[in-house]
Order: sequence, then structure tokens, then C-alpha cells
Amino acid sequence: QVQLVESGGGLVQAGGSLRLACAASGSSSSNYFVGWFRQAPGKERDFIARISGSGGTTYADSMTGRFTISRDNAKNTVYLQMNSLKPEDTAVYYCAAKISDKHKYKYWGQGTQVTVSS
Repeated sequence: QVQLVESGGGLVQAGGSLRLACAASGSSSSNYFVGWFRQAPGKERDFIARISGSGGTTYADSMTGRFTISRDNAKNTVYLQMNSLKPEDTAVYYCAAKISDKHKYKYWGQGTQVTVSS
């Protein structure tokens, strides 16, 4: 069982930056693959990036360049650094965890709101 708690969301002006954090707790949580997703009102949930337990990363094509995923296994925390934010980045951001890339994401956080004003 893994519990995930996101933090770091808020209101930011266009062009600004935010760093989201996903704190994980539970057995072997540092070995899990962790992904970031976002869902804007009325839209489907979109994949942003994922990171393996050893630090390997994968990004959605549309998310490369402005978003960076990283993890600190000593703190059991995965981060999403977001730069040059745009109003269209406004969404609820979620982190999720899975055992490997062969599995679906099983554990989800409650989400954190990011609002980018123009």
C-alpha cells in the first residue's frame, strides 16, 4: 500500500514557475514508478511525465521543455518543476504510483490545484 500526497499548487502569473511535490509513504514506495498527470475542467486527464525508482524519466511529447520530473528517494518525494507557465496549464495536478511500466497506476493522490493567471 502506498499513500501519495501532493503539495505546491497555487496561483501564479503567466511566465512564472511552480514546483509540485508528491510525498509517498508505505512499503517500498521509493521503488515505485511515479507519474504526474493533470486534468483541466471539462477535459480528460493528461499524462505529463513519469520517473522510475532509479531516476529514469519519460515525458509526454507536449510536456518536454517546460516541465521537469525528479525524485529524492531519501525524502520519498517526487517533484514536478514547471516553468514558463501558461494559462492553459491551469488544472488539477495529480501524482500516481505503479510497480513498473508493465502495470497500470494503482495509487493516486488527491490532487493539487494550479491556476495560472494571464
